[in-house]
Amino acid sequence: MNENKRRRVVITGMGAVTPLGLDMQSSWEGLLAGRSAAGPITGFDTSEFFTRFACEVHDFDMSAYSRYASKKEARRMDRIVQFAVAVAAQALEQADLTIDDEIADEVGVLFGSGIGGLETIDRGYNTLFAHGPRRVSPFVATYMLPNMAAGQVSMVVGARGPSFCIISACATGTQSVGEAAEIIRRGDAKVMLAGGGEAPITPFALAAFHRIQALSTRNDDPQRASRPFDAQRDGFVFAEGAALMVLEDLDFALGRGATPLAEIIGYGTTSDAYHVSAPDPQGAGAAKSMAMALRKAGVTAEQVDYINAHGTSTRLNDKMETMAIKRVFGKAAYNVPVSSSKSMVGHLLGAAGAFEAAVCVRTIQTGIIHATINYEYPDPDCDLDYVPNEPRRGQVDTAMSNSFGFGGHNASILLRRFEG
Repeated sequence: MNENKRRRVVITGMGAVTPLGLDMQSSWEGLLAGRSAAGPITGFDTSEFFTRFACEVHDFDMSAYSRYASKKEARRMDRIVQFAVAVAAQALEQADLTIDDEIADEVGVLFGSGIGGLETIDRGYNTLFAHGPRRVSPFVATYMLPNMAAGQVSMVVGARGPSFCIISACATGTQSVGEAAEIIRRGDAKVMLAGGGEAPITPFALAAFHRIQALSTRNDDPQRASRPFDAQRDGFVFAEGAALMVLEDLDFALGRGATPLAEIIGYGTTSDAYHVSAPDPQGAGAAKSMAMALRKAGVTAEQVDYINAHGTSTRLNDKMETMAIKRVFGKAAYNVPVSSSKSMVGHLLGAAGAFEAAVCVRTIQTGIIHATINYEYPDPDCDLDYVPNEPRRGQVDTAMSNSFGFGGHNASILLRRFEG
């Protein structure tokens, strides 16, 4: 089948719980305000840790979603599962979609996580060593599993179509949205709830990520710690949250009277096959994922109006991504605005790509490109237009979002303003 004649996939609803806000609108407003969500970790004592700050979600209350989970049920869920249920509820509400028995078999869930139920694992280990195996909760075995967020969402909304979890580190969210679109294109579902989540701010994870020198240690000034593409960047900032999109076959969406927010027109994914944590220094795999997305969409580099970068604020990633963009876009690389949401919201790990794809949708809708904050010292290796420190207005019809994960996983997705 001609790639450009396949089923069209549109986005009809979005949900988000991030350190900037408890829904997509407030998170978007935080980005436009240039507000950093970084601050001292409040969930546990960090006095012995090298990194003592993160981007936490504050004031999240599952009782707002009691229609989907009772207080008792919510108490048993890992934090990532709670986030997943919340963003699914938000996205379905915006999409004005009720999953009834008539369409349940045509609705799937693809919700990924880079790590899974870390808080459940932490609590389970602490209980085991403090009180013995008989005191370990029977819910540890289920809610520590990375797939349980997808499973729980499918249960609470009644989706009986394809349901599974992608685990590909920081590429998880983008791969989840991209693969969900492919499921619809090949006719295995009419609707997919696609996204990712992470709740990694635990003592064990904080120590582990510090040990591979991935995290910023700017403890004296956490709000300026995430500084993608800046010469003084020293690592990413841990974050928690989730994002989810309702994807629909265009004919199905229009048939039920839905309003498409944007269209997914291209998706590419590759592997570096290089190193467990460092990216290919030449950016070959990242470049191939971007080129694949462009090819599938039938779009040239010159037609891309905005790139939401992976932009982690690590030395290797930002340099590599800049090289990869130049490799694919050529001279056009210097004309396309590139910005990093992680400069404000931190690194959402498995949720990052899903949230950043949603940010691209809002950029297309509003014509506002959010800034990369904390950009103060230019790096000769990072010489593109990173929309430094102030948002910018401009016509954005086509946007690309990039995600690159530990293990060499690369994913790029291309979104376009919907045209009937």
